[in-house]
Amino acid sequence: MEMASFHVVFKALAQLQLSPEEIACLQGFLAAAVDPKQCLALIEAAAEKRPCPHCGGSRCHRCGQANGLQRYRCIGCRHSFNALTGTPLARLRLRDKWLPNLQCLIESRTVRAAAERVAVAKSTSFRWRHRFIAAVRQERRPRLSGIAESDEGGVLACKRAPLRRQRAELAETPTSPYHLESQKGSRHLDRPARKRGGKATRRGISREFDCILVARDRNRHTCDFVTGRGPVTARQLATHLLPVLAHDVLLVSDSAKAYEVFAKQAGVTHEAVNVQAGIRARGAVHIQGVNGWHRRFKTWLRRFNGVASRYLANYTGWQRVLDAAALTAPAHWLRVAVAPG
Repeated sequence: MEMASFHVVFKALAQLQLSPEEIACLQGFLAAAVDPKQCLALIEAAAEKRPCPHCGGSRCHRCGQANGLQRYRCIGCRHSFNALTGTPLARLRLRDKWLPNLQCLIESRTVRAAAERVAVAKSTSFRWRHRFIAAVRQERRPRLSGIAESDEGGVLACKRAPLRRQRAELAETPTSPYHLESQKGSRHLDRPARKRGGKATRRGISREFDCILVARDRNRHTCDFVTGRGPVTARQLATHLLPVLAHDVLLVSDSAKAYEVFAKQAGVTHEAVNVQAGIRARGAVHIQGVNGWHRRFKTWLRRFNGVASRYLANYTGWQRVLDAAALTAPAHWLRVAVAPG
């Protein structure tokens, strides 16, 4: 559009009394109106001096262009690649709509709302959501130091109730990281189908629940792991938690036996808070920070009306990025997604 024509359209819009719905529609149109070259420039800048994704070699030379991106050829293995080869974003199309779609991720929009905002199919919106989140989750996990809280069991609702009843209430409380396993979207179920929002067939925390293990230090560095179904074990703690703990860390958890066994085997300093006895804190020894993360996660997750278990790790990673408030613009997400690991 020529500048003169643009000023005519702009002046006509300024004279209108737009309704809130029309303003929202106009804002959505402007958010989607992104120069395709902007996205390509951000991709090339983020992947600058990237090693060969095939062999890891650093000696590469330019080898033409394709779909707006510079291609390179590795001198060592002779394979060609571009800035997106080997990343979850490889072979995705419509790059001029990536930045508006990333803004929808920042705003935690649903698949349908994002598809309508960006003007793509719902299947495309769903695919992009998990590709971009998977790319951002590839970031190296932070090292937890000082006092690190870890929890996978939430806060018990009643300290005087029998243990079986406490565990049943725990699985339903908003602060619990246990989620009833879901095979949403699967064509072949390994159990009888149930209505959305169904309940487990057994009381308490059983193999019917997916467990999310979260560790968080007092510097607000957070690590999340989906350990599988049922209560976490000492072996799972050693697999997931040990690599992210500093050697001099003080690990604080609830009184679950698995933490005691893990700490003893790994030589980690450990303090337990007996939540079952109604003890919430002993000075600086508490797990309120990690329980707060669980509470925010479950509140945020409700807007999606249930998620499949196979995508649960993507949603915990998505919430972790939003909660840290480190990536606040679409360009930040794109740089992290494309940058060499």
